[in-house]
Amino acid sequence: MLSAMSTITLSHAAADRIKTILAKQPDKSFLRVSVEGGGCSGFSYKFDLDDHANADDLVIERDGATVLVDQMSLEFMSGSEIDFSTALIGAAFKINNPNATAGCGCGTSFSI
Repeated sequence: MLSAMSTITLSHAAADRIKTILAKQPDKSFLRVSVEGGGCSGFSYKFDLDDHANADDLVIERDGATVLVDQMSLEFMSGSEIDFSTALIGAAFKINNPNATAGCGCGTSFSI
């Protein structure tokens, strides 16, 4: 496992929400964030709960919450912040990605 330097950060709000979610899933230990082809802007973020980390995963820790990002996704997410928003339209994880040149209204799709 690789440890996070300054490549991807995790906000306090996201860490709190991850801990709340994982507390209800005793067989899971991590939130896994990945990038997949598709979505209305070309790429989309995928959020899954996982019970193990792979040897080449980037491990991001904050306030007792742990996020895993695979190496392929890291190329698209470098410099990003994983946040949790409780906006009026709904609560959701949000990736603040400086590499994205465009996004869509859903907040989970982007292009580079």
